[in-house]
Amino acid sequence: MENLGALAVVLAFCLSAYAIVASAVGGARGRPYLVASGERAVYAVWFLLTVASAVLVAALMSGDFRLAYVAAHTDRAMPTLYKFAAWWGGQEGSLLFWSWLLAGYAVIVVLTQRRRRPDLMPYVTAIISATQCFFLILNAFVASPFRVLAVGRSVTAVPDGNGLNPLLQYWAMAAHPPTLYLGYVGFTVPYAFAMASLIRRTPDESWVRTTRRWALLTWLFQSIGILLGAGWAYAVLGWGGYWAWDPVENASLLPWLTATAFLHSVMMQEKKGMMKVWNVSLVSATFLLSILGTLLTRSGVVSSVHAFAQSPIGAWFTGFLLTALAATVWLIVSRLDYLRSRARLESLVSRESSFLFNNLIFVAACFAVLWGTLFPLLSEAITGEKISVDAPFFNRVNVPLGLLLLFLTGVGPLLAWRRTSLLALKRNFLRPAIAGLVLTAALAAAGVRHPYALVAFGLALFVAWTIVAEFYRGARAVRARTGMNPLAAAVELTLRNTRRYGGYVVHMGVVLMFVGFAGSAFNRHETHELAVGAKASIGSYELRLVDLREGENPNYSWDHAVIEVFRGGRKIAVLEPERRFYKASRQATSEVAIRRHLHEDLYLNFAGLSEDNRRAVIQAYVFPLVTWIWIGFAVLVAGGLICLVPSRTREAAGRRLERDEFEERYVAAARS
Repeated sequence: MENLGALAVVLAFCLSAYAIVASAVGGARGRPYLVASGERAVYAVWFLLTVASAVLVAALMSGDFRLAYVAAHTDRAMPTLYKFAAWWGGQEGSLLFWSWLLAGYAVIVVLTQRRRRPDLMPYVTAIISATQCFFLILNAFVASPFRVLAVGRSVTAVPDGNGLNPLLQYWAMAAHPPTLYLGYVGFTVPYAFAMASLIRRTPDESWVRTTRRWALLTWLFQSIGILLGAGWAYAVLGWGGYWAWDPVENASLLPWLTATAFLHSVMMQEKKGMMKVWNVSLVSATFLLSILGTLLTRSGVVSSVHAFAQSPIGAWFTGFLLTALAATVWLIVSRLDYLRSRARLESLVSRESSFLFNNLIFVAACFAVLWGTLFPLLSEAITGEKISVDAPFFNRVNVPLGLLLLFLTGVGPLLAWRRTSLLALKRNFLRPAIAGLVLTAALAAAGVRHPYALVAFGLALFVAWTIVAEFYRGARAVRARTGMNPLAAAVELTLRNTRRYGGYVVHMGVVLMFVGFAGSAFNRHETHELAVGAKASIGSYELRLVDLREGENPNYSWDHAVIEVFRGGRKIAVLEPERRFYKASRQATSEVAIRRHLHEDLYLNFAGLSEDNRRAVIQAYVFPLVTWIWIGFAVLVAGGLICLVPSRTREAAGRRLERDEFEERYVAAARS
């Protein structure tokens, strides 16, 4: 079966190379039959990679330890879910998974766009196929997941495998990599459309609408992947954090930052014909940063709990990245005349300027994260000494930038296009600003002294007020027109303009997440060695160790602590953290116990036993407001899904125009 998988990958590589030539030549010379054959090659590549993936998954599930990849990443005792997750748990399998996802994206793009955009699709297909071809070179010739174990010329098998990394044996890690890859891989599609529009010098902005929807979808996947990773770090790694500015974490954040900037600034191009060069550059940067992130993760050039070991694929990725960068820069520079904006910025107090400032902050944050991530590599290459850049650097730079972005989240949507009058500023922002300042002053009077936390809480209320006010004014206008109850009117308002009001929901999710981030200023941490019956305290909690247990199963052995939690003399919970030792991989992990609450989490990690094996080493943490990060995550995802839903159509154009004009007049009147 391994021969079938390897053959399928090689054939997919050949067909991807053919799709590049057939699509490019067919598009340039106006040969529809060549374009059609390139599209059929795309379908065939997906089919072949599906076969190859099915062969690998079957080998993982059945424990075919003749394959080096299966032996390295599974063992017989692993649960079925994690045997399946081993598909993307190692380097070779994850590259095949990447190729399969890209092939799926290519099929969807061809099926949905070949009739809508026949002028662009040959070049879109060629660009996606070129990216596919690169990854299939790695799959077929550099890092094949179908390599067999051999002694001399004879294929052999080991009795059992090494098992998947224990840190990856957690439910979120069965979902985190696929969703993150859907984001990474999906950014190829907007890039392909942007480059195709430059090649064709497309005169209209229709490619932007297509690109925006694809960028929104992949941005949503990337957001989910990043936040699932944060949840995994919080619940699995045992240190209590959800973000450590780890190089691989940063690699996933970089394309998210530029994609978020693009989703904001693309509205300027759609509505005003502005920022064309900027938008094409953002789309290109997002794709290139996705490739860079893959390079950092899979080449072993950075040290991280997430990264793979040293690998020869780093040189291949570097070559592809530099080639793509050179081609992109040349194409943008050679099309500057086509990318000239139709309008100019008229006022600094306008929605256009808010989008511009928003983008500048996103790009500044991206550059800071990129510089801090690459600086150790650059310093080692130049001086021979690796100088690490720790979390304090990233916090000093990015926390103020994040607060500025939070401020613009509340201000930008309420500014008028072209120019905003002083009266409108007062009408829209006076009450939210007063509310935010009052909250900040009240918290300061209550003893809160952390400056960033104070600013974050005040801005969170300011932005939340502006969002709720927008929904209230719009829903009141709909209610006056239709007689609906307030909730139904708010739903109807959202469905009429899903992009706008879904965006507000996303912003509300960001506000809630910032509340959770601000809570980290008040974290507490203590470590105690407890014998059975002993007590310790942290904050308002009292902990009592009531039992220590041990045992094993075919997958791992474990030490288990049972801890009663008291507050004010009343028992409120029983938490049971655990320490595990996985037999196949010979690695130890922690299973933390968390008492979650809206105002704070109590987090216990069983770090191990004391030297005499009689006392449990318990790391206790109190994390205020951290639950609001996960609530904000859910709200952000809901808002992203709303944005993907087409706005509700009207039965007739005349009625649509009448209702829209009425709504605009009523909302304007409500604001005044």
